[in-house]
Amino acid sequence: MATITAADVNNLRKQTGIGMMDCKKALVEADGDFEKAIDILRKKGQKVAAKRADRESNEGRIVALTNADRTVGAMLVVACETDFVGRGADFVNFVDTVVAKAMEAGIRTREELLEMTIDGNKVADMMTELTGKTGEKIELPHYDYVEAPLVEAYNHMGNHKATLVCFNKAGEKAQEVAHNVALHITAMSPLALDENAIPQEDKDRELAVAVEKTRLELISKAVDAALNKAGINPTHVDSEDHINSNMAKGWITEEQANLARKIKEEEAAKKAANLNDAQIQQIAQGRLVKFFKESTLMYQVLVMGGDGKQNVRDYIASVDKELACLGFIRRQVGA
Repeated sequence: MATITAADVNNLRKQTGIGMMDCKKALVEADGDFEKAIDILRKKGQKVAAKRADRESNEGRIVALTNADRTVGAMLVVACETDFVGRGADFVNFVDTVVAKAMEAGIRTREELLEMTIDGNKVADMMTELTGKTGEKIELPHYDYVEAPLVEAYNHMGNHKATLVCFNKAGEKAQEVAHNVALHITAMSPLALDENAIPQEDKDRELAVAVEKTRLELISKAVDAALNKAGINPTHVDSEDHINSNMAKGWITEEQANLARKIKEEEAAKKAANLNDAQIQQIAQGRLVKFFKESTLMYQVLVMGGDGKQNVRDYIASVDKELACLGFIRRQVGA
């Protein structure tokens, strides 16, 4: 059994946004494995926030840009520790200069970028110098370079998030569509282009979460029904802490508490032994489809442009049936 420290619990809380007690229980159940603990929280219906526990340089600047004919795009993320430094003239000038020079030179990777020279100075050395000036940790976590018949770049106000999106053909209408889609991506943060772009292991994991969540919900409903039938409010006995607290408040008697414990144990075991696997799979598959609709670009309802009802795929087709989004990159400071 792994030793769970207060620091472990706090890190998981920061990473997920879930309460300390729930995080501790999940870590204990997962024997200290953070990824398993996150899945446990999700399976129990907890809404896990998209946060990172290990970010130190969580401020900075992102710049995305294209060349004149919109066939090449580049995006650079440079991180620092405070917004004060991130808005400073030296920091802003460094980021803007480096990304412009990188795209002009056709730099394709982060490693090449760090070795690139500007006025005889390596970018990596310029970062070290900037660290000395600001007194803060300066990092370059991401650099992206794309090519396509049409590339659209969008920088959100404040340069804390940006998007590059690629399309298969150019033209005035295509540019308008690309701009609206870039705005949408920046606002809605889709995980992938469509379900085909999601790795199979991620799909399998999401389905496993949906299956277990469905099992627990069906068991919980059966238990709640049995408690209600016995005249016990399920919310008063949903945990040992609540049972003891509500007994102390006089909301339930000791007899009701014991009866509730018995019902919860027996009814949960009874329902678990008689679950309909086909029903669970059907519900879980429905949840997976919902996940695709909420999390992939093509299925999301377009929030910028269109009629407010079309998903992104239908919006693009309504403008030009031959027009297609080839892919996108969205970055955000601190994530």
